[in-house]
Amino acid sequence: MKVLVTGGAGFVGSHVVDAFVENNHETVVVDNLRTGERGNVRPDVAFHAVDIRSPELAEILASERPEVVCHHAAQTTVKGSTSDPKYDADVNVMGMINLLQGCAAAGVRKVTFASSGGTVYGNTEHLPVRETEPLNPVSPYG
Repeated sequence: MKVLVTGGAGFVGSHVVDAFVENNHETVVVDNLRTGERGNVRPDVAFHAVDIRSPELAEILASERPEVVCHHAAQTTVKGSTSDPKYDADVNVMGMINLLQGCAAAGVRKVTFASSGGTVYGNTEHLPVRETEPLNPVSPYG
């Protein structure tokens, strides 16, 4: 199976890439390297230094033709979401829309999205937090 991982040079994404490669999946990485490191990506993995908001992403999806896209590229800090909510929304919302439109045009079969569930529940009294807890995000990130 061919998989494209956005944010594949980041901490979580690079480990996801390693798991796909170790399970013999052809793997492609798209990462703008804003927080990720090129050195986190194995040299035998195709790499595109592109932002998920870029029109170039659709071209990459069309040429690489992955069956699955694992989305790990995002603005990932609560502090960033409160200090610059416009940038946060641009990357996380508009970037996701750009990605999904490119996936639809390229015939991608499945998209997975990694999210930080802890941010949507706020400050809870019960640990571990269950998915049935009421939603109470305390920042734009949540």
